[in-house]
Amino acid sequence: MLTKRIIPCLDIKNGRTVKGINFVSLRDAGDPVELAEIYSKEGADELVFLDITATEEKRKTLLDLVSKVAQKISIPFTVGGGISKVEDVEKLLRAGADKVSINSSAVKNPDLINDLAAKFGSQCIVVAIDAKKVDDQWKVHLVGGKVPTEIDLFKWAKEVEQRGAGEILFTSMNNDGTKEGFANKALKKLSDELTIPIIASGGAGNMQHFIDTFQIGKSDAALAASVFHFKEIKIKDLKQELANNNIPVRI
Repeated sequence: MLTKRIIPCLDIKNGRTVKGINFVSLRDAGDPVELAEIYSKEGADELVFLDITATEEKRKTLLDLVSKVAQKISIPFTVGGGISKVEDVEKLLRAGADKVSINSSAVKNPDLINDLAAKFGSQCIVVAIDAKKVDDQWKVHLVGGKVPTEIDLFKWAKEVEQRGAGEILFTSMNNDGTKEGFANKALKKLSDELTIPIIASGGAGNMQHFIDTFQIGKSDAALAASVFHFKEIKIKDLKQELANNNIPVRI
């Protein structure tokens, strides 16, 4: 049985790690290089680094920061933010990223998924989907959640898989930062309908939420930020609790 993964997320703005609620009200959470090194040593399975204002500010991901983080960690490292073409991915992989995450650019140019998967392999391509439940329907949002669309989460996720993405990182905007648990009903539907791994994001507040997303949401991995950044949950303790609940993890 494949082990479930615990993934701290570093949302980067102006070179610092930040965390907000429902994608707004950002507060400082520390130096990304220091945090990355801590998580790598504490037993995180992977790390996600998202330059959250790169798309909005129409610029590329901070390559020097990516390189500094990569030098300090020994776990797989996914980078996202401002990626719109093959050359962007080449630069990030050279800087030390293991995988890349695309979001808005994939919606605007779906062929980008095919192109990146063909050149770098599906295992290297994560498509992040930020979605919000509106009138009982999950709608995809772009540019760090600021731009709503009429695109259905589940239809888009299926297309993403068909185009060659290796994983989907689904963030529920309704749950983000609330610490009230992941969107497990939507996650279960994604897991039931797709064959590629689904990473749950948005809503972690305690250890039971991680247990629930693996057992109820059928998630393959769980991503969180503030509970790790502000030392509310230690990764080592979380993994032990998951193991105690018969959830396979790497300890």
